[in-house]
Amino acid sequence: MLIKPDCIPCILTMSITSMRLLPLNERDVQELYCKILEIPSLRGQRWDITSPEVIELVMQLTVSATGSSDPFHDLKATQNKRIMEIDPFLRQILDEASDPLHTAVKLAILGNTIDLMMGDRPTDIENSIRERLKPPISEKAYVNFMEDLKKSKSLVYLGDNAGEIVFDKLLIETIKKRYNMDVVFIVRSVPTLNDIISNEARSVGIDEVATIVENGIDGPCPGTVLARCSEEVKTLLERADMIVSKGGGNFDSLGEEKGDIRKKTTFMLLSKCQPYCDFFGVELHQPIIVNLKHYPI
Repeated sequence: MLIKPDCIPCILTMSITSMRLLPLNERDVQELYCKILEIPSLRGQRWDITSPEVIELVMQLTVSATGSSDPFHDLKATQNKRIMEIDPFLRQILDEASDPLHTAVKLAILGNTIDLMMGDRPTDIENSIRERLKPPISEKAYVNFMEDLKKSKSLVYLGDNAGEIVFDKLLIETIKKRYNMDVVFIVRSVPTLNDIISNEARSVGIDEVATIVENGIDGPCPGTVLARCSEEVKTLLERADMIVSKGGGNFDSLGEEKGDIRKKTTFMLLSKCQPYCDFFGVELHQPIIVNLKHYPI
């Protein structure tokens, strides 16, 4: 999805919220924010670009201002730690579920809201998860997802945020219990926001259920721009029977691709903004699972 006017205030809000998490004084924040305001797409001067590509420009300025190639390293470590603490609770939910795969899919999608839960105590996070599991996912899309799994032997899973990957691990485990599946888990090569890189994926045990591969993109882009991926990743995506893409950044970028790769990709995300609500025909903050070859659902 290319950027919409709605994306401009959203990216600017994300920028200032992120800056407040970093060790920058007020003058540094002002100077960085002024540089961000000069990005053409945030001035309405360029629309043929996706949000992840705009955010990459914001991240490049942030890295320069902080002098750190991974300015959100500590935040990611905290997010992973907090969700690992409730891993037994998540596994109990799956054990009690009548359809563990259905529940694992819902958990993986709501993991996309993990940044909203980080200020809570473990018991509050658990209560929030139980509440957020109530909204249904499209049963037609879920059936399509299961049918694709039945026909597949290889799965490429595009990861997203720290903390969220704990939910991803549970979904991959659940899939592999039911289906004979080789899984490759793709992470960012260059740190960006709270998106995961390889060492963070290993820290929660993703390497126990999947082969971890970096995407090869040579900048802090929180998405999957196929033309910029490594030849290894391009080949993996082309040869995979099935692809799972997590989060809005991956949807915005990979959703712009044409051909077989998009057709075999199941996108899992939340309707965090009005453009998503309009595109998917849902209300705000609803879980979305969709393969665009089956769209509209």
